[in-house]
Amino acid sequence: MRIVTICGMGLGTSLLLKMTIEKALKEKGISADVEASDIGVASSAQADLIFTNQEFAKQIQHPTAKVIAVQNITSHQEIMELLDEFAN
Repeated sequence: MRIVTICGMGLGTSLLLKMTIEKALKEKGISADVEASDIGVASSAQADLIFTNQEFAKQIQHPTAKVIAVQNITSHQEIMELLDEFAN
């Protein structure tokens, strides 16, 4: 599975979200490549899942990836629940 996290510049929020997702994946025993990126490449990113905030989620039109809006990027519990919902 390939996951891309998106924020405006690909440096701050997306990196925090990437770390939260990697921790949750490890806990669940799920193998995935997680990459942090910026909104400019979101629509063309090679990904199965795209995690971002609600504002950017409305803007991203990806042909194949599921775009997932996250309320709290540092919430381990929220990420665990979202992975349960979308990673299957």
